[in-house]
Amino acid sequence: ELSSIIETVYKNYKVSETPEITLEANPDDLVKAMSVRVNSSSEREEFVSRTLFEDYKKIGINRLSIGIQSFFKEDLKLMNRSHNGKEALESVIEAKKHFDNISIDLIYGIPDMTMARWKENLRIAMELDVPHISSYVLTVEPNTALIKFIEKGIIIPLDDEKAQAHFEVSIETLERAGYTNYELSSYGKDGYRSRNNTAYWTEKTYSGIGPSAHSYNGTQRSWNINNNPKYIKSLAQNVLPSEVEILSTADKYNEYIMIGLRTMWGISINKIATDFGENYKTYLLKQADEFITNQQLVLDGDTLKVTKKGKFITDGISSELFMVE
Repeated sequence: ELSSIIETVYKNYKVSETPEITLEANPDDLVKAMSVRVNSSSEREEFVSRTLFEDYKKIGINRLSIGIQSFFKEDLKLMNRSHNGKEALESVIEAKKHFDNISIDLIYGIPDMTMARWKENLRIAMELDVPHISSYVLTVEPNTALIKFIEKGIIIPLDDEKAQAHFEVSIETLERAGYTNYELSSYGKDGYRSRNNTAYWTEKTYSGIGPSAHSYNGTQRSWNINNNPKYIKSLAQNVLPSEVEILSTADKYNEYIMIGLRTMWGISINKIATDFGENYKTYLLKQADEFITNQQLVLDGDTLKVTKKGKFITDGISSELFMVE
């Protein structure tokens, strides 16, 4: 199925000679396939290993993104993940035998997660020598078991101060280990920044294929229906079931502010004036003044960036710089 998708992309699009093709994988899915080897002959063992990883490479996949979240069972159980800490570790160890370009996801700010446990998560990731780490604060979504547990007092609410402390330790620890925090949640060693995600943050256009997938062509966004049966039925009738939003000048400005502040490249004041007009530049500098005074933003020549002090609240700062029509 994956091969069919990739072949279809090549058939319909001009593809880079050296594309980044990432497969997102869950640790338990990788380990389940690996576990077949335990009571198998050496021939079967070789077959399973080759099928799992070498066949991924054979069809063009050259980067794995593994949803570890945590190496500790307490955190994984709270987040209702289907894998355990042992599987998390094993999946990365096995993947590294076959892939050089690997990213893992880690989540901080989890209720009951101590600073010691968060530091241990980072230590394990660095010891595994994965070249890219995506680190996100836990988000409590509505209509989930977690929010119900918090509402009933079974689990303590998230602690913003603790989450900020985890975040600051992440930056300090990973940058000291040679990772660049090139986007708020992304840390990559030289040559291993996600090309796909960087395209989003630098306003490149992209096409999303499949249910729920989003696309952007520079002037409008579209998103496909998030219902699998309805999506398939519509395609059978030669209809792409998607909604389209035409972006206004203010929309484009707001998005540039949001993604620009999240990255190490920041916001170009000249670009604001050129692309959106002098009134937007004047508005931005006026709105930013308080944050510059508070040392949460810094204006370095043409570039407006968040400081270390302002980094954890970047999204909140961005919203204050937005143009509301």
